[in-house]
Amino acid sequence: MAGIEVTVLHKRYPDGTVAVDHVDLSIGDGELFVMLGPSGCGKTTTLRAIAGLERQTTGDIRIGNTLVNDLPPAERDIAMVFQFYALYPHLRTRDNLAFPLRAEGLPKAEVRERVDEAARLMRLGPLLDRRPRRLSGGEQQRVALARALVRRPRAFLMDEPLTNLDAELRADMRTEIKHLQGELGTTMVYVTHDQVEAMSLGHRIAILNKGRVEQIGTPLEVYERPASLFCAAFIGSPPMNLIEVEVADGKLRSQGGLVLTPPPGLPRDRCLLAGVRPEALEVTEPGAERSIPARVVSAEWLGDEIIYVVDHGGQRDVRVRMPPTGRFAVDARVGLRHTGGTPAVYDVSTEELVA
Repeated sequence: MAGIEVTVLHKRYPDGTVAVDHVDLSIGDGELFVMLGPSGCGKTTTLRAIAGLERQTTGDIRIGNTLVNDLPPAERDIAMVFQFYALYPHLRTRDNLAFPLRAEGLPKAEVRERVDEAARLMRLGPLLDRRPRRLSGGEQQRVALARALVRRPRAFLMDEPLTNLDAELRADMRTEIKHLQGELGTTMVYVTHDQVEAMSLGHRIAILNKGRVEQIGTPLEVYERPASLFCAAFIGSPPMNLIEVEVADGKLRSQGGLVLTPPPGLPRDRCLLAGVRPEALEVTEPGAERSIPARVVSAEWLGDEIIYVVDHGGQRDVRVRMPPTGRFAVDARVGLRHTGGTPAVYDVSTEELVA
């Protein structure tokens, strides 16, 4: 096993497109590190550069203590799992797992031992004699993971491996991957555009945007204190409410009259946005204590929760997450109040967290 260091990684294509813009990553030995971002943010290009499938323009990549800039993929001692399973259709599961070991020329007894161990870890015993066409999507992905496992690499690289699965299978496979990584203690770099995958899997998350790293932190850190307006809007479903505020009488006040507790050291000479999570707001009966007048614009009943869109007189409507016990009709006159702690505050001009 080994950590991975990416230093000032830059990738520019011949047409001038910059895919990765001076990215720095320090991934610990045994860490499950997730790169998260929208399509075109540079996450897959970064992963491919680590794997040696893409040559960076400038910058260094180290796996363990080895500088791998000039090493081909086969000599980097990593295993990669792709969005598409890439199983050999004419081979049974057992032979798909054994293929990379036979290609290395390992003894038959060792090949058999490694295949059996990977099959046990991924619960593939009953499937070892089936060909890919007789496997479900989830089973095929488990075979692809097991084929990576048998090589016992220093690090696993995973490029959106669950994208092609339905929602239930994705949830099952997230559990499988997290359990597997914990049991093996191996370094794993996981690329996804799905924030649920990122939040549920990662020890730490790097959020990328336009080739740059916007924030690196634990799932809790990136959720509670997004480092930029992009992160605030990207993490969370529904996303964080961004409310224009000004400092007055020691409080943060929105145009609609919503009152928030300001963080210490807040600058007073800038245009500010307060970031408030939907669960930190509450829809109440009109006139409730500490509430301001508001109106329900829409309501989404999701079974275990209701998402209200509420007009409170500000420039933007806000979203409120509520339990399903209290229901307010669309167009109902209601109250709105803040029930959370100190919000994150952003500078409109720099789009960065200021307090």
